[in-house]
Amino acid sequence: MIKKILVVCVGNICRSPTAEALLQQKLAGKGITVSSAGLGALVDKPVDASAAQVMAAAGLTLPEHRARQVTPEMLHAADLILAMEQRHLQKLHSLAPETRGKALLIGKWLDNAEVPDPYRQQLPAFEHVFKVLDKATTAWLRYL
Repeated sequence: MIKKILVVCVGNICRSPTAEALLQQKLAGKGITVSSAGLGALVDKPVDASAAQVMAAAGLTLPEHRARQVTPEMLHAADLILAMEQRHLQKLHSLAPETRGKALLIGKWLDNAEVPDPYRQQLPAFEHVFKVLDKATTAWLRYL
């Protein structure tokens, strides 16, 4: 049974916090904890301003979020690890090989879609990523 989900991207300020907020909203009351971290985290930085703006437009917020670096301990503690890109999975598998069975693409149920990084791009890139993450997180609900 899945009780702890860890969402991973690179900086932990755009994609993974957005997916974290979406999953928290969609899984409210289900007893599942959702958190996020980055493979090259911008440690202690808040959610990117553009990501926060897009999230706020959808009624989501993570005001207490501070980027954190993924650790083997976080990977071991998670029941499910959702990554944005195939290369993220490769890095996770090299960091903790035993997580292979529980580290998957967030876009797994969307034909293994990868989620592009909107960092330092214009607002439309963040809006696109939000839409992809919204679809991807909804697709996961039947399995959680």
